[in-house]
Amino acid sequence: MVEANMNKNNKLPLSGIRVADFGQQIAGPAVAMVLADLGATVIHIDPPLGPSWKHPANAILNRNKSTLRLDLKTAEGLEQAQEIIANVDIVIESFRPGVMKKLGVDFVELRQNRPELITLSMPGFATNDELRRDWKATEAVVAAASGVFTDMGFNRVLMGVNPSFSPLPLGSSYSITLAASSIALALYEREKTGRGDTIEVPIAAALMEGLSYNSYLIDALPERYKTMRELEIEHRQKNNIDMDLSYHELQEYLDPFYRTYQCADGRMFYCVCPSHRNHAERALKVLGIYDELISEGLPEVKDLHAPISQWDGETSIGVYPLPKKWADIISLKMKKAFLQKTSEEWEVIFGEEKIPGAPHRTTQEWVNSNYNKESGLFVDVNDPEFGIMRQPGPIVWFEEQEDEVLTPTPREDVTYSAALEKLKRISDAEVITRPTGEKILPASGDGWLKDLRILDLTNVIAGPHSTAFLSRFGAQVIKLDPVTPLYDPLIGILFAFQTGVGKKSTLIDITNSEGREVFERLIKSVDVVVINAVERQMKPLGLDNESLLEINPDILFCRLDCFGGPRNGSKANYIGYDDVTQANSGIMSRFGKPETPEEHAHLGTLDVNCGFSAAFGLAVALYQKRKTGKVSRVRTSLSAVANIAQIPFAFDYEGRAPFDEPSGREALGNHPFSHFYQTSDGWLFLDSDQSEIEKMNSIRGLEGIWFSHDPMFFLANKFKKHSTSYWLEVFSQADIAAAEPLSIQTLREENSRLSDNTSGIERGSYAFSIYPDHPSGHRVTQVDPYSIRPTESKVSAVTPAEKFGSSTKLVLTNLGYSKRKINLMLEKGIVATGWGKEFLPS
Repeated sequence: MVEANMNKNNKLPLSGIRVADFGQQIAGPAVAMVLADLGATVIHIDPPLGPSWKHPANAILNRNKSTLRLDLKTAEGLEQAQEIIANVDIVIESFRPGVMKKLGVDFVELRQNRPELITLSMPGFATNDELRRDWKATEAVVAAASGVFTDMGFNRVLMGVNPSFSPLPLGSSYSITLAASSIALALYEREKTGRGDTIEVPIAAALMEGLSYNSYLIDALPERYKTMRELEIEHRQKNNIDMDLSYHELQEYLDPFYRTYQCADGRMFYCVCPSHRNHAERALKVLGIYDELISEGLPEVKDLHAPISQWDGETSIGVYPLPKKWADIISLKMKKAFLQKTSEEWEVIFGEEKIPGAPHRTTQEWVNSNYNKESGLFVDVNDPEFGIMRQPGPIVWFEEQEDEVLTPTPREDVTYSAALEKLKRISDAEVITRPTGEKILPASGDGWLKDLRILDLTNVIAGPHSTAFLSRFGAQVIKLDPVTPLYDPLIGILFAFQTGVGKKSTLIDITNSEGREVFERLIKSVDVVVINAVERQMKPLGLDNESLLEINPDILFCRLDCFGGPRNGSKANYIGYDDVTQANSGIMSRFGKPETPEEHAHLGTLDVNCGFSAAFGLAVALYQKRKTGKVSRVRTSLSAVANIAQIPFAFDYEGRAPFDEPSGREALGNHPFSHFYQTSDGWLFLDSDQSEIEKMNSIRGLEGIWFSHDPMFFLANKFKKHSTSYWLEVFSQADIAAAEPLSIQTLREENSRLSDNTSGIERGSYAFSIYPDHPSGHRVTQVDPYSIRPTESKVSAVTPAEKFGSSTKLVLTNLGYSKRKINLMLEKGIVATGWGKEFLPS
């Protein structure tokens, strides 16, 4: 078995990399897990009493790992830990700042002696956050402090639900992909210089980057971009009307192409095709109501990117949001049409007809679906404690290496001597290709991706976010879009304020011969191509492996999609968005309950992390190419990253406890000791458990909780007697996790500055930049590129998104085209320098 596993790992891109994983809870161990999934040898070290998080998901987090227990508070345990560290490439820890050093493991000292070492710290709050760095930063505390539970989406605001609670570990979810990316990028740099790096990824900062589409602010946003829900919120606030809509009343404020419908089998189906003319038209046609709507006078606007004052109609298919008049007409017809077939019938029809949509399912249904098993989105692992356990598959995989990533080994308890022997065996077999000893170069101070050239063919959020993220490390990104836009400006341009940072924008029609020639020159000029598309689109675009390598044999390729897995399954060519995956994977059924599903409140909940995941895959591919010369094709999908967003729930085995995690609008916590409580002047989230009841009993104001038969009733009464600040102070002194739920608006207001061409890394756990002269003509505030904090490599402030097509002439000139040729292509419409006169159409 051992020999078979070594042969398997030798084929994977991180073969030979050795990791010491001291992480606890989710984030740290999960980073080591995704490295192990791609071939790294990982030794996971727990304290003497085992993991601090007692949860079945540890079986997932520690697969492909050897696990042992060491007591670093003893001389023997510390000496053994140091010997493990001396034989690895990477050390990961996820404690509060300074804890590892107090235990005798000083990363600065380690790297002075071994500059090739890569260390990763993942504290809840940043080391330079003087206010919060020493807080007991549990998942929920970081979420509450970072605005996750406050004003949680337009739906909850209109229903008057504030605060809200969600058990999704969003902070860990984003930090996993960000931190894994940083390690892969550091490995890539180490192959060149021989030097490692000391990296910090605060979970609060990772969370804020994950919520970047919820936190950016555009002053004087034109009215056309406000949804019916936003307009209703403004109306109620202006007229002092209570926010008291019921769930069913709220549905009538949703766009018809972006809402849930009941089907003939009683199951709900989520239709997600706003802002795209083709998708919306296809939906109306398969529902059998397109001709009827046209005959009733549904208008059409040819140029949605013109100012609304110049439109030749009041609205059009493909406009988001639709005005209420047409939204009501279309919704009523769609409701009746969906009742004619079952949800499964509609799922096939929508999938085969290239329309985004999916039935609402529970997490239990998702985990055990036939598609997930056939696609490799879930795998079966014979865990020593739980037996055959259905676990999430890898978040990243490489084409032609599917079998290797779909056969993870179960976690294995080992002795210290066995762990050390394993590391030394891997070390002895390593073929070292990087500078070592005296040949190690000094730190360059450059970004990890200086001079890397990327061609970005993506759209919406996940794909373009991946390349925007890489631009902070010095990558040069050319964003290529069609001459005629497919999306209306809300999704096509408003989202680009985030996805377009750090890029040069060019508009080219690659469907004709002249445009194709430009496209092929671009491919020859870059190192990486990224696209979000399904398999059937690859060959027509000339992006299948054979065609691409014929143009540029050295090019790396990354593809993102909605349903993709390591193996092609029946839905592999179905298209979809974040919301489709949320509905299909159980996230919406948990957030709102199966009978009243709701979109998880945060825009880009899965999209952003899929982008980070793609960046991680590309970083691994770059490392592998630099080390071995191998050119590869990287894959990830929204469905794959949905699993790490649900890692505390996304598993099954015989005898598993019920799938009964907190759900619905009424949920305010996990249990009485992990719950929201009202204080005398606000709210507080307490995140403790039964094991800390003795400490609670010693707190002034909570005496007697030890003897309470109803701790929730007891705590609710006691909390109301003092202010939030009082409870925060006493819980901090007792080292019990608690936080005041803040809003993202508050965090942005308190932590924004005028753009100063810095990344924000020096500004603690939260940092935003204000761009008063944004290319859009609006004053824009955005979160900084600050979550990944290397010591020796540079992270740059990114340039704001430029108007689409602004760099078309520059890019063509750099490809060798003359001014005359460029003008001819502009005249023919083969290339363009804009979609309209205004960046963000008014």
